[in-house]
Amino acid sequence: MTENWPYPTIVAHRGGGSLAPENTLAAIDTGARHGHTMIEIDAKLSADGQIFLLHDDTLERTSTGHGIAGHFAWEDLARLDAGAWFNDKFRGESLPLLAEVAARCARHGLAVNIEIKPTTGTDVDTGRAVALAAARLWQDSAVPPLLSSFSVDALAAALQAAPQLPRGLLLHFWDDNWPRLAQELQCSALHLNHEVLTEERVAQITDAGLHILAYTVNSPYRARALLSWGVETLCTDRIDLIGPDFADS
Repeated sequence: MTENWPYPTIVAHRGGGSLAPENTLAAIDTGARHGHTMIEIDAKLSADGQIFLLHDDTLERTSTGHGIAGHFAWEDLARLDAGAWFNDKFRGESLPLLAEVAARCARHGLAVNIEIKPTTGTDVDTGRAVALAAARLWQDSAVPPLLSSFSVDALAAALQAAPQLPRGLLLHFWDDNWPRLAQELQCSALHLNHEVLTEERVAQITDAGLHILAYTVNSPYRARALLSWGVETLCTDRIDLIGPDFADS
């Protein structure tokens, strides 16, 4: 492999998987409460350069806001409710800043995969900002934050800004150009939609010296197959079914 892989076998998708509103502090608490030691989150920039958590380009699905999130200043985004859409128990939950996430991860002893999610046209700025912030906020962490993105431009900017942080190239569809892309971006891993993986493809990737994180794996049967092929890390929504000790069960 290209380097040591200090990350656990199971990662809680968007903090708390399907058990809490995604990309919130409550989700992170939920993941930790179920014994998980690593979470995956999505980070983007507000119009005034604040780094906060949100998966979609738009606000409607997971908050009380409307419109493109990256077009709003943080002052406006901070007022939104990001929990009520999930259920009333989480009403009042807000969109968190990356700095708040770092503090919560430190409290729970969690490693983190930060997916860089740029608003259209902000790939370079977002990649640079997230990488610099991650390097600063996790500078005292024993396990470095793992950066990933579907955006080649964002990952290239992250490489330039914080080359010491590990990077994973996200691919939803199989791309035969993955060796060239991974080399150019100096990635240590490929983060792949588990549905495109076969035992042969896993062997190709690991033989090239790369680690594999597969997403989003919600079937225990599929999880066991992937692990038996040599996939090292699985990201799951079913943090109740595929727990932190799943590989040992």
